[in-house]
Amino acid sequence: MSKGLKFGCIGVVIVLVLVLIIGYSTFKNTYNKMVTLDESVNNAWAQVENVLQRRMDLIPNLVETVKGYASFERETLEAVIQARANATRTQVNAESLMENPQLMNQYLESQNQLSSALSRLMVVVERYPELKANQNFLRLQDELAGTENRIAVERRRFNDVVREYNQTLRQFPTNIIAGFFGFETRPYFEAPEEAQQAPRVEFN
Repeated sequence: MSKGLKFGCIGVVIVLVLVLIIGYSTFKNTYNKMVTLDESVNNAWAQVENVLQRRMDLIPNLVETVKGYASFERETLEAVIQARANATRTQVNAESLMENPQLMNQYLESQNQLSSALSRLMVVVERYPELKANQNFLRLQDELAGTENRIAVERRRFNDVVREYNQTLRQFPTNIIAGFFGFETRPYFEAPEEAQQAPRVEFN
């Protein structure tokens, strides 16, 4: 083998080794980034569930307080109780949302029904000035308002994380690696237009 050919073969080997090293590094970094983003989505969803659960926990006390004053508003109170029961029945986690995106629609529907029932309850409360002056109710009202704000914040954060995750998965060559390892895009937490506003809990 001539000296030039020998150096040529060595050069080809070096280039191949460099390509393999760079390829492996790119592959590893891309995979690790997808795992990190995937975990961020899971964490963001857990935060959404935390604030939704906080709202669930406030509702029984709210209903009991209102019941003491608005005893004739039985239908409205029962609607809130039923909506809470329906929302509690629909349980999802971030992984199940990926496997069955239809669950997100069901989950959102139950949460939106609860928000609507709470809104109707707050309208009813306007008829009872003595209830609006009740200290326990005022405390619950403030907690509910704060919880609704946190729900909006956590929903926005979740959607931001999902957007970053989905954008990353659709980029080349990440989409190839994502497909190979079974990473899939995630659905957004999108409330319908009529449910964009939190239940009205402020009084004049």
